[in-house]
Amino acid sequence: MPRRATAQTEPPDDAANGGQPGAGRRLPPEVRERQIVLKAIDHFATHGFSGSTRELARQIGVTQPLLYRYFPSKEALIDRVYDEVYEWNTAWEKLITDRAIPIQERMVRFYTAYAKVILRREWIRIFIFAGLTKEGINSRYLGRLRERVFMPMMREIRAAYGADAATTATERASDLELIWSLHASIFYIGVRKWIYALPVPEDIDAQIAQQIDAFLNGVPHALKRSHRKSGRPASG
Repeated sequence: MPRRATAQTEPPDDAANGGQPGAGRRLPPEVRERQIVLKAIDHFATHGFSGSTRELARQIGVTQPLLYRYFPSKEALIDRVYDEVYEWNTAWEKLITDRAIPIQERMVRFYTAYAKVILRREWIRIFIFAGLTKEGINSRYLGRLRERVFMPMMREIRAAYGADAATTATERASDLELIWSLHASIFYIGVRKWIYALPVPEDIDAQIAQQIDAFLNGVPHALKRSHRKSGRPASG
């Protein structure tokens, strides 16, 4: 956990900003920490994770000693930024497994809500930079996605279409590839916008609904093929 400054050690605004003239008022530690985190999010989304802590402090508008009062290392600040940007909503998990709602509606609701979180500049760009330069930093998020979204969703899809549960390694791997294909197509909307600077559909919700409709129209056939490859007869 990052170390937090106390009110007694918090410098006035002009000292925190490298001696630039200012009002001289002292900010509460929690306000100062929040300022640092928000500026760091923008910095990492723009420049990635390279550069020294001295340069990082200069870019986000504080002194290096002040930065260290809140975050003992650059890695601690990166961890704090990552926790801030990639906050998880447990309501998504409940929605995925709510069989009172038809599977297609569940998926549309989930991915519409999920897209509003991930298709943001800081989410997409930090995730890409982390994948390129911070080996392993995305692993915990992708692991959570696999266990809490991908596998439960494929279990629900199989149940909705009357397919047997995946019991073999081949079937589970096939299920993951199927759901990855849908997930990646939605994630790629953000890549197009925030990495490639290409136009994206104006109505993202309608695009997601269309992609899910196309996906579900192909799933029963794909599940039958998965059964045949595993040597088990398909249900139905």
